[in-house]
Amino acid sequence: MNEPLQLHYKPKLPRNKRRGIGIIGAGEIVQEAHLPAYRMAGFHVVGITNRSLQRAEEVANLFSIPRVYTSIEELLADPDIEIVDIALPAELQPEAVRLATLAGKHVLCQKPLGATFKDAKRIVELCASANVIGAINQQMRWAPGIRASHDIISRGWLGELTQASIQVNVETKFEQWPFLRTIDTLEVMYHSIHYLDSIRFLFGDPLMVYADGAQFPGQVCKGETRTLIHLIFPGEARGLVHDNHNSISTTDDWYATYRFEGTRGVIKGTNGALYSYPQGREDTLSFTSKELAPDCWIMPKLEGKWFPHAFMGTMGELMCAIEEGRQPENSVADNLQTMRLVFAAYRSMRECRAVRLTEVNEEG
Repeated sequence: MNEPLQLHYKPKLPRNKRRGIGIIGAGEIVQEAHLPAYRMAGFHVVGITNRSLQRAEEVANLFSIPRVYTSIEELLADPDIEIVDIALPAELQPEAVRLATLAGKHVLCQKPLGATFKDAKRIVELCASANVIGAINQQMRWAPGIRASHDIISRGWLGELTQASIQVNVETKFEQWPFLRTIDTLEVMYHSIHYLDSIRFLFGDPLMVYADGAQFPGQVCKGETRTLIHLIFPGEARGLVHDNHNSISTTDDWYATYRFEGTRGVIKGTNGALYSYPQGREDTLSFTSKELAPDCWIMPKLEGKWFPHAFMGTMGELMCAIEEGRQPENSVADNLQTMRLVFAAYRSMRECRAVRLTEVNEEG
């Protein structure tokens, strides 16, 4: 069967695409994902700033961005900018949000929302007190396979949810990002956070988490690069994230798969962005449901991939929320629960026990 059911998985875009966007940061993710996605969507990027002015000018030239600012303050003073896209390391984000909200700008924050739970909570408070809308760039929710899975689950075709599994075995050279070399919290904070947020999006909030993290012999980075995370939901649903960034096999043996199960059906597929990264390929998905066609696998063809297509979703949802006067699906307030899950996973690693999300306080 070839897409007979018209799954809804492409990002929703606002009616008004001309709201001015200013970007703080001109790193690789901005060049390879943010800006290509905004160009595809037809969004209006007014200007960009970066610690290195030369780097900001290079990226501006690549994407025909009309203005380059010498400072964050200069960017925020531009009345043509309504939304600030913050693409900075976690420890720098709270101050950027503080300045942006003081200027009355809506913000799209980079993940992780904060280097500590206290910082993440502070960002939520800043947005609320300034009456601006804050969203988080947890864009995997808009990866074609995850979004299509959400549509299938929402229609009840899996029945009662029982199991979520995301498994990855690739090689990622985290050391190419200098700020990741010396941090203690690496893989979960900067990669599997997406899987945890996506599982939350599909299954809701778990009650507790049991996690283990390890290094690879001789690795350059200080933090964990291999993780196993077990999630316990209310009732009988469970989740598993198994992530290894140290594959020693050839790329044709790499895998990045997901599987979501229920009492009436199963979804399985691949996260195409991680195959031959950074080139990647389109996601795949197949599913079976006793509600539709027992003993038959339905295999819709999905268009797009996590990078860069899903980045249209995070900014598009923020712009739709502004347009409709509501909080976005990817609000900073909602993301506090993802951050609770991340910090609960790290506490579990430290204390070798299952940790309830309710145990996570401002100290993490």
